[in-house]
Amino acid sequence: MPDSALTTRLAAAGLDWIVPDWPAPARVRALSTTRRGRAGSQADFSPRNPAVAAARAELRRFLPAEPMWLAQVHGEQIVCADLAPAPTPQADGAVARAANVVCAVLSADCLPVLFTDADASTVAAAHAGWRGLAGGVLEAALAAMRVAPRSVIAWLGPAIGPAAFEVGADVYATFCATDPGARACFAALRPGKWHADLYALARRRLERAGVNAVYGGTRCTFTERTSFYSYRRGGEDAARRMATVIWRTEG
Repeated sequence: MPDSALTTRLAAAGLDWIVPDWPAPARVRALSTTRRGRAGSQADFSPRNPAVAAARAELRRFLPAEPMWLAQVHGEQIVCADLAPAPTPQADGAVARAANVVCAVLSADCLPVLFTDADASTVAAAHAGWRGLAGGVLEAALAAMRVAPRSVIAWLGPAIGPAAFEVGADVYATFCATDPGARACFAALRPGKWHADLYALARRRLERAGVNAVYGGTRCTFTERTSFYSYRRGGEDAARRMATVIWRTEG
């Protein structure tokens, strides 16, 4: 269920940012931004955005601390945000056990995935483009959490939808060569081209890893133009990014 207090605060600020609808413990807080900031501004969290400091300051109003921002490389590296590593570590995910330490990932078509466990002992965020997903970034995040997979609750944030993500034989082969059942996550379009369902691929990998409580995965960054940035849609939006964050509170 969405965090009603955080939802109310965002609405009062005039923001349509997303609060995950998932049964996370009360100590867990999370949100995912859309393209809209306050007063018609662009909520662009790309490091290349000259106004990124203003976007981060707006987000910071709803967080207990500055997030640990990552230099994402479509890989599988997960860092521990509790250890306060060097600024902007090169990684595609983060895990935190201490209270009020904020994990964050950026996306604009790639899949942001949030994790916690039933005891709220740890939280994690992962950036799962198709390369990272195939390479095991979700499994790496689960391993970094060091909890039983059956206790994990995951939320799939806004990503390119299954009717919009056209891929070639390289992507199809990458997933299906090691998991023939992944074919069910692709819809043939024409010779050498498929629509890939990132959400279904992520659910499949999580379930195979022992995670059965998976929520979200209903939005499409490509088709929902007024709500999200999309790299594949091109134009100015291709360089812009949304932020997805998660943390634990005291108590």
